[in-house]
Amino acid sequence: MSASARHPIEEDQARRFLSVALEEAKAGLAEGGIPIGAALFQRDGTLLGRGHNRRVQDGDPSVHGETDAFRNAGRRRDYSDTVMVTTLSPCWFCSGLVRQFGIGALVMGESENFSGGHEWLAEHGVEVIDLHDAQCIELLGGFIEHHHDLWYEDIGL
Repeated sequence: MSASARHPIEEDQARRFLSVALEEAKAGLAEGGIPIGAALFQRDGTLLGRGHNRRVQDGDPSVHGETDAFRNAGRRRDYSDTVMVTTLSPCWFCSGLVRQFGIGALVMGESENFSGGHEWLAEHGVEVIDLHDAQCIELLGGFIEHHHDLWYEDIGL
């Protein structure tokens, strides 16, 4: 039995985790970037790394919130007891990161503004929690409304 099946993430814990990712999203927006934040936690609540989408700031299209948090967490031998937390449903690139490294759970703030690969992750055994968080929905929704071209530069839809 997997760790996620034995000890599911409770909503209050998921919301505490999300607060860190939301801080990162706001920091990214303040820097002139896209407001998507992420954090990597151990299931017990230990913060391993945090980050935000930096593709505008760094001129690097691969620095999504999830990849920034993952890189900031450093190397681990096993990721099965970790939780990727992101303010938005992860794109296919970031969903691949979760799957590639065997991250055991995904907490996301919302999937209304964009729905990426979270259903695919759930089909492959990742515990997925969508909090439908109003702050996350409003933050990115407002950004998309005012920066349509920048948003679609990356998403390409």
